[in-house]
Amino acid sequence: MGWRSIIITQHAKLSYSSRTMIVQTNDGINQIPIDDISLLLISTTQAVITTALISELSKKNVKIIFTDDTHKPISETYGYYPNHRSAGLLREQLNWEIGRSQVLWTKVVASKLINQINVLKLQNVKTSSLEDELNKLELNDITNREAVIARKYFPLLFEDGFSRRNGSVINTALNYGYSILLSTINQEIVSNGYLTYIGIHHDNEENQFNLASDLMEPFRPIVDFWLANKKFNEFTPDVKYGLVELLSLEIKYNGKNTLLRNAITIHVRNCLKYLSNKEQNIKIEMELLDEVPNHAINDNV
Repeated sequence: MGWRSIIITQHAKLSYSSRTMIVQTNDGINQIPIDDISLLLISTTQAVITTALISELSKKNVKIIFTDDTHKPISETYGYYPNHRSAGLLREQLNWEIGRSQVLWTKVVASKLINQINVLKLQNVKTSSLEDELNKLELNDITNREAVIARKYFPLLFEDGFSRRNGSVINTALNYGYSILLSTINQEIVSNGYLTYIGIHHDNEENQFNLASDLMEPFRPIVDFWLANKKFNEFTPDVKYGLVELLSLEIKYNGKNTLLRNAITIHVRNCLKYLSNKEQNIKIEMELLDEVPNHAINDNV
C-alpha cells in the first residue's frame, strides 16, 4: 500500500500510463507512481478520471473519494472483490460471537472517551465530570456513556452552547475529517476480506459502513484536537488539506510511536482477529502527542 494522499482541487484530467497516474491541468502535467498512492481525494466537480486509472487504483487498493459541488465527500470507490476474500471469511463475520462483539465495543468506547478526556486536558480544560462518566462505563456501554460524554465534551472543547446538530463551519470541518477516517477504515476492512456493512454496534440498514463506523471511534478525537487548535471562519482548502494530512500524524498506539495511517492498519487487523477468535485479547490504547502540525500537505493539485 502507498503512503501519499493526493488531492485534486482544480480542473484536471486524470489518466493512467505505465504504472503512473497522469494529472493534466492548466499549469502542466504531473506524474505520480501508482505504488506511492494511498488515497486520492477529488475535491472538485471539474475533474475527469479515466476508467483505466480507476481500475489500476482499485487493484492497488487505493481509495478514491469524490466530493460534491460544495466540496463535501459524497461517495468513494469500494472494491467488492479483494483477492483473498472467501466464503469462509464471510461466514466467519456473520457468526462473530456476541460476547466478543460486546467486549470489543466496550474497549472501543473506552478508548474514545479516554482520548476525548486527554484532548481536553491538552487544552487545559477541567475533565472531572467526564472522568466521573467514564467510570460508569459498563459492558457494551448499555447506559450510553458515549452520548452522555459527547454532550459535555464538544461545548468544553469548542464553545459553550456548541452543538453537533447545527451547520456551523466547525461541524462541516469535523464531518469532513471524520469522512477521511471512515474511508481509511473502510479501506482496511475491505483489504482484509471483510464486509463493511456488518458492524458490531452500528446496525443501520441504510449505512454501508457500519463496521467502519464502529472501529473508527477511538480516532475521532484526533480530528477534534486539530480543529480546536485552528482559528478559521471558512472551510478553506488549507483546512481540508490539513485534515487529510492528519493520516501522516505521529501518534502513540499500543505503546509504540507510529503514523496514524499505520495505527489504523494495525487497529483494524487486531479488531478483526479478535472478533474472529484468532486473538484472545484486544488492546486499544492511543496517545496524542502534545503538538499537531499546522502545515497542509504538499501533494495537492
